[in-house]
Amino acid sequence: MNASNTNDGTRTIRVGALARVEGEGALHLTMRDGKVDQVMLDIYEPPRFFEAFLRGRDFMEVPDITARICGICPVAYQMSSCHALEKAVGVFDQLDPWIHAMRTLLYCGEWIESHVLHMFMLHLPDFLGYESVITMAVDHKPTVQRALRIKKLGNALVSAVAGRSVHPVGVRVGGFYHAMTPALAEELLEETEICLQEMADLALFLSQNVKYPDFDRDYEFVALQSDDAYAMNLGRIVSNKGLKVEPEEYLTAIEEQHVPHSTALHSTIRGRGAYHVGPLARLNLNAERLHPIAAQLLPQLCAALDRTLPWNNSFLSLPARAIETVHALALAADLLRAYTVPTRSFIPCPPRAGAGAHATEAPRGVIWHRYEVNDDGSVARAHIIPPTSQNQAQIELDLRALAETITSLDDEAACLRCEHLIRNYDPCISCSVHFLKFHRRWIHSQLEGAAHATE
Repeated sequence: MNASNTNDGTRTIRVGALARVEGEGALHLTMRDGKVDQVMLDIYEPPRFFEAFLRGRDFMEVPDITARICGICPVAYQMSSCHALEKAVGVFDQLDPWIHAMRTLLYCGEWIESHVLHMFMLHLPDFLGYESVITMAVDHKPTVQRALRIKKLGNALVSAVAGRSVHPVGVRVGGFYHAMTPALAEELLEETEICLQEMADLALFLSQNVKYPDFDRDYEFVALQSDDAYAMNLGRIVSNKGLKVEPEEYLTAIEEQHVPHSTALHSTIRGRGAYHVGPLARLNLNAERLHPIAAQLLPQLCAALDRTLPWNNSFLSLPARAIETVHALALAADLLRAYTVPTRSFIPCPPRAGAGAHATEAPRGVIWHRYEVNDDGSVARAHIIPPTSQNQAQIELDLRALAETITSLDDEAACLRCEHLIRNYDPCISCSVHFLKFHRRWIHSQLEGAAHATE
């Protein structure tokens, strides 16, 4: 952390590397005469260019390539790409029910491992006043051990369905390369039922024993919504302020723009501005679609928090993730209990020219993919919008509102409060960096150099 005060009343606080978030980002806060002048979530991680080097690749390669965008949420990239490409080549409506069920089970595994990692290893130390989960474990060892067991199960579910827990290799356009055995499903079911009860207890712990700051805001929450399920893989995109579009129409509703301090594009709703994606948005928009076990638990959490839905406080993303993890565990148990070996684990997907767009719910929120495919199955164009880039503008607005309330704190305390707020969103910065703006002079010099090299 760097802090400075100048004679003209300007106070600057900068955190050069945010802790306990995935990827590389910084915080820059400037206050003048006790008022906030500038707030920036400075994302400086180099861009990844996945969309560019997908061009020309065979469409069947895309799920394995996009999985490498993130080691924490590879399933989100695979599921969004598979659905979008299945639409592009015209087979989306032919998918077997077993394939949809296993994709849901796979997503349950990712939600479980990602949510538990964030809640107990990255974010809970903020609320309980610890530097890290290592120091927190000294006083809360049983809680940390229970969380690690649940996270291990989430990894095991991903591995069982898709080949391995990080960057799965069993997913393909049209379904899965292989199906797990009934014996493995039975083994996972036993552990899932145990972890379900453990997570229900931990969700109550997070609601009854953690003090959450007052920070109510007027958010526009955006999430997938399905008629008959708490949406993960399928649904339209809706908000609490009237947005309602199919995934194919998403770019008619939002726009991306470059800001100088970020290698990730900012997303805003056209004509309205910043919006909020993630577990808090999903819960507020879809609570009535929770699994019955999670739905029965939710009133107890609300009572402990002394809050009814909607929750308009980003700090309550912690209990929102907790109830979603209960939901994912209960749903996974149902799917494992009903598991049977299919007659086929994928459907044929012959190449053809076309375009398709789809959105799924990554642990951190809506993730949107669109692809254009040529006659031979090669990718002509790819467009990916990750959840963290969609949350960036809202995070900066939250930081500005928070900063107005902490001007009297010393530099270290003010920094910690700001970092705490950023971690509410569980930002996955490496996922978000898709853009780099080159200066015209630099491009000109490169072209000149190339021209001289060929002479």
